[in-house]
Amino acid sequence: MPRGARRRPVTSRSVERRGRGIRGLVFPPDVPAHRSRAEKFDQLVLEAFSPIDERWRERLVKLDIAVDDVPKVRALSPESVTWPAEVVADGPVPLSRLVPAGVDRYGAATRARIVLFRRPLEQRAENPDDLADLIHEVLVQQVGTYLGVEPDVIDPPPSAD
Repeated sequence: MPRGARRRPVTSRSVERRGRGIRGLVFPPDVPAHRSRAEKFDQLVLEAFSPIDERWRERLVKLDIAVDDVPKVRALSPESVTWPAEVVADGPVPLSRLVPAGVDRYGAATRARIVLFRRPLEQRAENPDDLADLIHEVLVQQVGTYLGVEPDVIDPPPSAD
């Protein structure tokens, strides 16, 4: 801009950049459409874990649930991968991992936690109902591993009466 040029005054038209409308939120924060995919996934995890927690609460007080976007664990050879019992995987892709309680690198005690991997789980579900079922199934398997019992004990199948 040359030295002698004057700046335009700020008006409502100048706030609407390039004719694209007023800037701001599309949805108010209190409507469900405002939540991100990660926030929606976190809500699904809480809903899937609540029936398990209601039944096994006294044995799960030292267990945390966490969500990561992608796994940081990789198979060295995808063709012949064998995962330990604390990893629930679909072939070479881990869907969740049970991290046992222990001590971190600073010497502080850590709690056991189940880490669910959001992106691999979302990619394997065809619709939101499938995703909720898949999350519940993975949580049942991981809680069973944590407690040392079969998944059918954690979430018994419906009886055929």
